[in-house]
Amino acid sequence: MASSSCNCAKPQISHPLSSPSSATVHLGHSPTSISWNSRQPNRTHNISIIHSALHSPSVLHFPKQPYQNPLISIEDDSVNVQVQPKTHRHPQWNLLQRAAAMALDMAESALVSLELQHPLPKTADPHVQISGNFAPVPEQPVKQALPVTGTIPSCINGVYLRNGANPLFEPVAGHHFFDGDGMVHAVTIDNGNASYACRFTETQRFLQEKELGRPVFPKAIGELHGHSGIARLLLFYARGLFGLVDHKQGTGVANAGLVYFNNRLLAMSEDDLPYHLRITPSGDLETVGRYNFDDQLKSTMIAHPKIDPFSKELFALSYDVIQKPYLRYFKFQPDGTKSPDVEIPLSMPTMMHDFAITENFVVIPNQQVLFKLQEMIFGGSPVIYDNNKKSSFGILSKNASDSKDIIWIESPDTFCFHLWNAWEEPESDEVVVIGSCMTPPDSIFNECDESLKSVLSEIRLNLKTGKSTRRPIISESEQVNLEAGMVNRSRLGRRTRYAYLAIAEPWPKVSGFAKIDLFTGEVKKYIYGDKKFGGEPFFLPRDDNCESAEDDGYIISFVHDENSWKSELQIVDAINLQLESSIKLPSRVPYGFHGTFIDAKSLINQA
Repeated sequence: MASSSCNCAKPQISHPLSSPSSATVHLGHSPTSISWNSRQPNRTHNISIIHSALHSPSVLHFPKQPYQNPLISIEDDSVNVQVQPKTHRHPQWNLLQRAAAMALDMAESALVSLELQHPLPKTADPHVQISGNFAPVPEQPVKQALPVTGTIPSCINGVYLRNGANPLFEPVAGHHFFDGDGMVHAVTIDNGNASYACRFTETQRFLQEKELGRPVFPKAIGELHGHSGIARLLLFYARGLFGLVDHKQGTGVANAGLVYFNNRLLAMSEDDLPYHLRITPSGDLETVGRYNFDDQLKSTMIAHPKIDPFSKELFALSYDVIQKPYLRYFKFQPDGTKSPDVEIPLSMPTMMHDFAITENFVVIPNQQVLFKLQEMIFGGSPVIYDNNKKSSFGILSKNASDSKDIIWIESPDTFCFHLWNAWEEPESDEVVVIGSCMTPPDSIFNECDESLKSVLSEIRLNLKTGKSTRRPIISESEQVNLEAGMVNRSRLGRRTRYAYLAIAEPWPKVSGFAKIDLFTGEVKKYIYGDKKFGGEPFFLPRDDNCESAEDDGYIISFVHDENSWKSELQIVDAINLQLESSIKLPSRVPYGFHGTFIDAKSLINQA
């Protein structure tokens, strides 16, 4: 889930950026702090710099100055250990590079001083975006034999993984929740026993900033606004010109999606190539590296590729915000062989966070949230809502070699950040799309006074007439914000009756999840309880047998108790919405984004 401008309570603190000497954000409690500065011995990179609380929201530590030795401070009632970090490695710069670095750092300091003369909007204020359980945590090595309440279903053996944004460093200026470094949380279940670990995805951006000891890559949403955003881009590329940073190996954070394909776990954000992660036999995580499918993928890939459950092919999009073609479509065979790119004709760069597949088609949303970098020249945001543009969906054959046969069907004022499923109904010449329609469309990115609404909707696209209809699936009396979730993925692209979606209230927190009958509009809710909040509900079928009932399976979700400040993994029966078991986690799990599950048999064949 995303943190946004609506209904986000600010902590009662002074702005840390206004006081350079302060690196502690007090959020209301008085814990006992301990310090832990080590990593697993088999992790070869230098120690990261991050200070943050695991069990209490009271103190959020970040580095006080750039280029200092790394330190991770955590709180844990059960241990009291302090280990000195390894020697911090400084870049081997020549005299010209050192002089350039000093001059550019001074320019950046002046820029930050100017920025702090104006209040940050809520969509870029770190005190809103990474407060409470949106705040980052340090890495955790594997903790085995976790306490389990109830009984873990015997059919669940494997690893549940969830991605999220977890900034390594204190923001120097604006920060949006989407800007944080990627961190994956993993719970391994083996015959009723459970373990937990969490690790940063070591992107090129992450590794370079860790070595420099400070954030230097621009934050796409939190910082790139107006004239100061242009200045940050110029500073970044100037650092690249002098060899202080390398942007040619990608600038993404890999914090949004996860997919297991061709025996590889891939972490993704749409601004870069995927990153290949590996799960170790002990249940730990390690980053293998940036993954281009054996030199086949030459562009970025969105964070929501789709795997057809029958053909086992993976379908994906790539969008460009600077130059044409603004959108490409491609697919991969089960063995990882990539198809040629299909260039999709768009007149302007459009946000394309998600799309859908059916048995024979890909469904591409061409909506009203656009990228207009020139808006920064006039002091605005490069992400805008264009009321003059008409939203539409493109229907293209999965096997298309070009876009000449794409069918565009208008769907006025439709913006779906996520699409949950789509299928064909040949008897009516229609493609049915299920998605959550958000208003205002750009409220996640730009501050607004209007409260966000996310309405689960059925959109029908008639391939014969070129017309569309849209209707809310849930009655107005039962309307709730539904954002983040899924259908039974073993039936993706085919007609499904049920969707399992997060109840995003009070926005941006998730108070529970809903099981929605897409045919009747019936809603059954599972509420986590007093001051308990979660994230994306992940549906895990009991087995992959399509003859089984569609809802025969379990819902898995991380849940955080804001009273006790403890986190757990809940497993809920998807048929009756009864809690089957709860796994108590050794440390806090922040609210995050999307997840996946890899069964034990598939793990054996990891690349």
